[in-house]
Amino acid sequence: MNEIILRAKEIKKSFKSPNGETIDVLRGVNLEIARGQSISLRGESGAGKTTFLNVIAGLESPTSGEIYWDGQRVDNLSNSKQARLRAGFMGFVFQNYCLVPELNALENVELAARIAGKFDASARKRAKELLDSVGLSGRLRHLPSQMSGGEKQRVAIARAVMNNPRVILADEPTGNLDEATGLEVMDIFLTLCSSYSTSLLLITHNPEFAARTSAQVKLAAGVLE
Repeated sequence: MNEIILRAKEIKKSFKSPNGETIDVLRGVNLEIARGQSISLRGESGAGKTTFLNVIAGLESPTSGEIYWDGQRVDNLSNSKQARLRAGFMGFVFQNYCLVPELNALENVELAARIAGKFDASARKRAKELLDSVGLSGRLRHLPSQMSGGEKQRVAIARAVMNNPRVILADEPTGNLDEATGLEVMDIFLTLCSSYSTSLLLITHNPEFAARTSAQVKLAAGVLE
């Protein structure tokens, strides 16, 4: 039986509109992610994909429902406790890269270890190895402003893997890239996740990218199809 490393149970999320109307974005979403599994999540704009990702990451609280990381319920923990667990459990890749502009490629990747309180000489060695694995061994000292969009996203992917997380949550990681560069980045991303048996939840509008994951789900009318 595959080990379930992330579980969302009956997740509901509602917001109040400016006129006081209740908007139900998530209406009882259930999802299990097994160790090493890659899942793509598709849906129309405004369907609640990013909201769901934020909820299972502990960045937003669900209106109701339960979230489990490695079998431990986390939605009822304090923000500080969630943050400590999150640092070692998951990595993130965003559409707009979210690199620190004043830090070079190596420093941006090392930042993940520094935040987790795990930075030492071996962490620097790992950061260099990860950048080499994404084809950026010659760009270690380059700032984000000196890199292309594809290069910046590869730095972001290396940073996401830096702490050897159990799962990576990726929100439209190729959204700002052209088709060819997007394909190249997805190849690197999926290969890296497979190499480390890292699970992946990928939000994408691209059906070709979605088809390359081991499972595909769609969010519509607040539930998964």
